Amino acid sequence: MNLLVSLLQTAVDPKELAEHMDSVRRASHTFAQTLVTDPDTALKQLGQDAIDFGLKVLAAIAIYFIGIWVIGRIKKVLARMFTRRKTDKTLASFVTSFISFTLTVLLVVMTVSALGVNTTSLAALLAAGGMAIGMALSGTVQNFAGGIMLLAFKPFKVGDFIEAQGFAGTVAEMSIVSTKLTLPDNRFVSLPNGALSNGTINNYTRNHYRRVEWKLSLAYGTDAPACRELLLKLLKEDPRVLDSKTKGVADPMTALFSMDDSAIVFIARGWVKASDYWDVYFDYNQRAYTLLPQNGFGFPFPQMDVHIKNQ
Repeated sequence: MNLLVSLLQTAVDPKELAEHMDSVRRASHTFAQTLVTDPDTALKQLGQDAIDFGLKVLAAIAIYFIGIWVIGRIKKVLARMFTRRKTDKTLASFVTSFISFTLTVLLVVMTVSALGVNTTSLAALLAAGGMAIGMALSGTVQNFAGGIMLLAFKPFKVGDFIEAQGFAGTVAEMSIVSTKLTLPDNRFVSLPNGALSNGTINNYTRNHYRRVEWKLSLAYGTDAPACRELLLKLLKEDPRVLDSKTKGVADPMTALFSMDDSAIVFIARGWVKASDYWDVYFDYNQRAYTLLPQNGFGFPFPQMDVHIKNQ
């Protein structure tokens, strides 16, 4: 058993490895001779080595499971602390993920050390393979750096509704390498932080107020001033539509936007709280569709005038 531990303690230096292999061969030869000449002593030593190694394995298992329990407790303490201090959920999620990852790596090193493996040799082995590992994990490193950038500049936070990388959803969690979104149909999407930090992020809920806009096509011959007045009245009747008394927003407005081939287009704009955006948008559509015809304003149909000339 000690021979296995001796091999694990070997550094990556080829010369040192050769020396250890030679030492292993000599130890094996000595053990074989002792087994022939004095089997009781040889078997007793083998049993003692097995017991020693078994104790190391038990110690390593105990360290691992205790460490997992401690890491879980630390995560719960951090969660309570962040909740008590009302820490930003994005920052809390990122810090918890980073600390959990770091502690897990330390736990693995401690567990390997408990087996009797020389951690200096382990560090030398990791350093020798560092370039290959770095190349293999270049995407992960980029995602980690992207997470730092997102945390520093804060283009969004947990709970915001964003559109990025072809997906639109609510930010559920941000870890050290990825950001999790919950889409409107309750699908779950994980976006890598590297691509997310380098791409365009459309945040629909970061600003407290948003402007709603409608474009309504009506038939030619419509009384434009009367139509504008009715559209404006519909906006002002909705208590969710804000006016200039609210800092940072403007009064609702209507205007004749354009004259198309088969219709004239009116535009209506109003400011609302971000949380009221879609409710106001859909309600206004329904009220305009119902009330405009009742007040003599007709919706157009595509049409073409054909003129026939007799030769």
